[in-house]
Amino acid sequence: MFQLAYSAMENAYAPYSRFKVGAVVRGKNGNIYGGCNVENAAYPQGCCAESSAISAMVMDGETVIDEVCIIATGDALVTPCGGCRQRIREFAGGHVPIHICGPEGLRKSFTLSDLLPASFGPENLGE
Repeated sequence: MFQLAYSAMENAYAPYSRFKVGAVVRGKNGNIYGGCNVENAAYPQGCCAESSAISAMVMDGETVIDEVCIIATGDALVTPCGGCRQRIREFAGGHVPIHICGPEGLRKSFTLSDLLPASFGPENLGE
């Protein structure tokens, strides 16, 4: 997962912020899906790496995330933004591990519940 996330980060399109992010999700089917952030001159129109990876997973027919890996440069931990935490929650339970990496490797792991406590998910809709 780390190698694919690293490659995704390297290929990110971030000409404005210069902040490249790569993400990988592992589906329940065991397949891994990568994504990178893609910026746009109309700033709100870009997409996050996590969103790209989730889209690739869904396109393959998988709808359950078992694990997440995110990588970016810099000294700080780069955890998913609030929107991506909710996007992950759509396809993952609170127990799912989210690994935060830098180019050197793993920095810290969280569960989704650590990052999004008392979350709202599909089951809250009563379906």
